[in-house]
Amino acid sequence: MTPTDIFGYAGTLASVIAALVMVKAAWHINTAQVWRGEAEAQKTRADRLQEDMNEVKERLVRIERENARLIEILTSLAPSQVQPPRI
Repeated sequence: MTPTDIFGYAGTLASVIAALVMVKAAWHINTAQVWRGEAEAQKTRADRLQEDMNEVKERLVRIERENARLIEILTSLAPSQVQPPRI
């Protein structure tokens, strides 16, 4: 085997290795992009759920205030009809 043959095989091998490295890098980049997209989607969903939770909490506070006011009115109108709250 001559040095020219050795350098020819080495060049071909280097090209194959470079191609494999490029394929692996592209796969890692695509994987990272997929995970980044998934993370952004989950963050958007979490933000939306947090907004919904805040709205539910606000509505609950409003309902509790309304109930307290209704109990106050009922107590002033018919105190004997009001039962103590069950806990």
